[in-house]
Amino acid sequence: MPTTLLHFPLCPASRAIRVALFECGIEADLSEIKPWAVARDFLNINPAGTLPVLMLDARAICGVYPVVEYLAETPPRESGAAARAQIWPGLPTERAEARRVADWFLTKFDAEVSQSLLDEKLYKPMARGRLAPDLSAIRACRSNLRYHLSYVSFLSDQRKWLGGDHVSFADIAAAAQLSVMDYLSEIPWTEFPEAKAWYQRLKSRPSFRSILADRIPGFSPPETYADLDF
Repeated sequence: MPTTLLHFPLCPASRAIRVALFECGIEADLSEIKPWAVARDFLNINPAGTLPVLMLDARAICGVYPVVEYLAETPPRESGAAARAQIWPGLPTERAEARRVADWFLTKFDAEVSQSLLDEKLYKPMARGRLAPDLSAIRACRSNLRYHLSYVSFLSDQRKWLGGDHVSFADIAAAAQLSVMDYLSEIPWTEFPEAKAWYQRLKSRPSFRSILADRIPGFSPPETYADLDF
């Protein structure tokens, strides 16, 4: 049975795992799950109803943290050996810092920015037809987004990468979140040049080509979304 990733194209956690799989040299079929219309069959696989889920020989690894730790701990194939070492590189204290930064984006950024903006701009309209978005919620998310972009700028100015001296899953997690916000035309890149320069480096990696090619019918990204020099 082939390796399959249950995902949604604009789910930030799903995007992070898609990039990590590519970096590790693992090919996986993609099976789309709509977050606003989770079916009982999917709940039988993951009772939490969350994405992503990695299916391996009929076994399910549910959630971004279990999947990325599985990738880090699995004996590497030759083609992905170096990349697997980059998921959590360095000494234990360095790996702990990379995990802290990854958790910031997978948990804090997601709760304060991504989920509400996705709900208001995509999930609710897809589930119930065109509805007027909650403008107060969107304004709050945009304010929070600027705070997080300031943090990205700070980290990228102080370090080579967000988690430390080496690229790690911390960078993948952060870039996955920002790529979704960029798809939704929500990032004022000109106000955050350090964050933009860091994102350009991640965006240029071959592992990002697939997610930059994603399109949701009826919801088009800005013209510069897939441009490497934007």
